Amino acid sequence: MSGLLAVDAATLYFRAFHAIPTKVAAPDGTPVNAVRGYLDMTAHLLERYRPDAYAACWDADWRPAFRTDLVPSYKAHRVLAERGDAPDVEEAPDELAPQVPLLADTLALLGLQVVAAPGHEADDVCATLAARWPDEADGPVHVVSGDRDLLQLVDDARGVDVVYVGAGVRDAPVYDEAGLADGYGVPDGHGYLEMSLLRGDPSDGLPGVAGIGERTAAELLRTHGGLTGLLEAVRDPDSSLSRGRRAKLADAADYLHRALRVVRCVRDAPLDPDDLGRLVLGAEPDPGATDAHAQRWGLASAVGRLRAAREGLSR
Repeated sequence: MSGLLAVDAATLYFRAFHAIPTKVAAPDGTPVNAVRGYLDMTAHLLERYRPDAYAACWDADWRPAFRTDLVPSYKAHRVLAERGDAPDVEEAPDELAPQVPLLADTLALLGLQVVAAPGHEADDVCATLAARWPDEADGPVHVVSGDRDLLQLVDDARGVDVVYVGAGVRDAPVYDEAGLADGYGVPDGHGYLEMSLLRGDPSDGLPGVAGIGERTAAELLRTHGGLTGLLEAVRDPDSSLSRGRRAKLADAADYLHRALRVVRCVRDAPLDPDDLGRLVLGAEPDPGATDAHAQRWGLASAVGRLRAAREGLSR
C-alpha cells in the first residue's frame, strides 16, 4: 500500500490510556501507558497500511468558538468545571495530561509529524489533509479515528477511507462507500454527515431531531434525496411526511442549519506548509537522541517496535 495515514491522535492516546494500566511507567514512576500504547498501535498501523506519509492530527482547540457560537451545548458537558476565566479545558484523567506533550515530543524524535491548525480540532486537520493530499501525491488517504463523525470524509472518488478504531486497532474495519451503505444505509460521506446531523450525538452535546434515530434519518434522506429535499418536504403541506414528523423537523429547522456548520469538518484549515512538507516518512532525524529519550522514559521496547515497522516499509 501507499499514500497518507492521517491519525486522529486523541482517539489513540485516550484508548491507549484506558487499555493499559498506569503502572506502566518511566523509571521515575511517571505513567507512560498512553505513550507506549500509542506507539504500539502506530507500529501496527504502519505494518498494515504501509503508508508513504504519516500525520498525527492534533487538537489546537478542542472546542472552537466558531462551533460553540452556533451551538453552545457543543461538548459543554466535557468542560472542566473549575476553570475561572481561563479557556475551556477538557476533563481528562490526571495521569494522562502530562503524557500528551511527551507523546508529541516522542513522535517528533521519531520523525512522525504532529499537525495542528490554530483554532481548529484534529477532525478539521484530518479533513483538510484528506481534501489536499490526493492533489499533492499519489496514493489513498486512510483516516484513523474512533470518532464516527469522521465517516463523513469517506470519498471513493478521492481515495479517502476511514479506519474506525472504536472497538480496537488490530481488527479495525475500514469504511469506504460500500461500507457506509451496508452499515448505515447512506451512499457516501456526505450522506453520513446529514444522517448524523438528524440523529444527533449526545457525546458531543448535539441533540439532533427528537424521535429520529439513525435508521429513520437514513430512510428520510433516501426518500427525499438528502437534507435539502427533506427540509423542502417539511415546508410542503402535500409531501408524504406525517404530521408529527413534519412538526418535529420544523421545530428543529433552525438548529439543523446551525448544527450543520458545527458537525461538518473544516476542509481548508490553516495548516503550516512546513508541516505538510514533513509528512513523507524519511529517516529518523537523530537516532541517538531518540535512544536517550526512550531510556529516560522507559519507552525503549515501544520505540524498537515502531522502528522495526518503519524499516519494514522499505522492504
